[in-house]
Amino acid sequence: MFGPFAIDTMFPAFPLIARDLGTSPLAMQQTLSVYLVAYALMSLVHGPLSDAIGRRRVILAGVFVFVLASIGCALARSIEGLLAFRALQGVSAGAGLIVGRAIIRDCFDGADAQRLMSTVSMIFGVAPAIAPIVGGWVVGHAHWSMIFWLLAAFAAALLVACIAWLPETHPPQRRIALSPRAIGAGYRFVVLDRAFLPLVFAGSLGFNALFVYIASAPVFVLEVLALDTQQFAWLFVPAIGGLMLGSFLSGRLAGRLSARHTVRLGYAIMLAACAINITVALVLDAPRVPWSVLPIGLHSAGIGIAFPTVTLQLLDRFPHHRGGVSSLQAFVSLIASAVIAGAVSPWVSHSALGLAMTAAAVTVLGYLAWRASLSTVDLSMQL
Repeated sequence: MFGPFAIDTMFPAFPLIARDLGTSPLAMQQTLSVYLVAYALMSLVHGPLSDAIGRRRVILAGVFVFVLASIGCALARSIEGLLAFRALQGVSAGAGLIVGRAIIRDCFDGADAQRLMSTVSMIFGVAPAIAPIVGGWVVGHAHWSMIFWLLAAFAAALLVACIAWLPETHPPQRRIALSPRAIGAGYRFVVLDRAFLPLVFAGSLGFNALFVYIASAPVFVLEVLALDTQQFAWLFVPAIGGLMLGSFLSGRLAGRLSARHTVRLGYAIMLAACAINITVALVLDAPRVPWSVLPIGLHSAGIGIAFPTVTLQLLDRFPHHRGGVSSLQAFVSLIASAVIAGAVSPWVSHSALGLAMTAAAVTVLGYLAWRASLSTVDLSMQL
């Protein structure tokens, strides 16, 4: 959870941070981009590192560095300092999410793995739902730096919990050599698989359609919807509530519906939500709640249904490289998120129709990638 917490908690504080540090809204947007780029680059290391030295060590080290980076953000007195420590947050934040996926697949198979992955997705969804609400409450009662002190305290508590209860699920006899050559060979083996990239894009682009709104949240909530810093819940509760509902349904469908049909159902819901979202943007004379946010919740439900299944399919195709596969999946998704945050969001965030059409375009690309994965290799024997 602390990865998405680090993204969303500071959104309500953007205007205050920009004022105190004497910087521009565009520079503030880069606090998200630099975090995501660092997250993406380091994600290429977290998985293979856990394949080589074990899952537990990587997670403990990542959480510890995140504590230090959050303290650095709290103490930053310039935009340059804040960007540097945001990058350090990004370097460390991926350990839990990336290695956590591999831990699930280490311990569970089949429908049990899908149920647990869906449960974890629901828990994961709590963070971005409550993070901007917490951030808005903090900036209403304390200095914005308290946001990062709270992140540091949360990560410190998580570090203690991991030391006490997190087991090692990747024993020495199953580990692979840690070397640039071995990592490169493992990545080459994975990337050359004919279904890998279509499956990665099918999962990543589905989620990044929602990230169009997450990255644009400060402008969408404060300017487009004309709400205040205490009302970010109008966007994030439907969005993450839908994600949690979809994840719950995905767990219930495990063992009852094939993975192919589960993903198809998820994308059908996402595409329907996109059509509704564009229609609402065209019909309303001005964007307003709840109508402008309800289609986002429906879209999120589709993501929650499809994403756990696509992720498990990727992990199942490469049983000896689960950490590396999880890393590559996260890398592709995060690079797409960084491009959306740094290059796309500033251009479309001021328009409800622009956001709806951008999200729809990303969703269609994800659906086409899913169709390509089915035609690239006969997944009916493996899904």
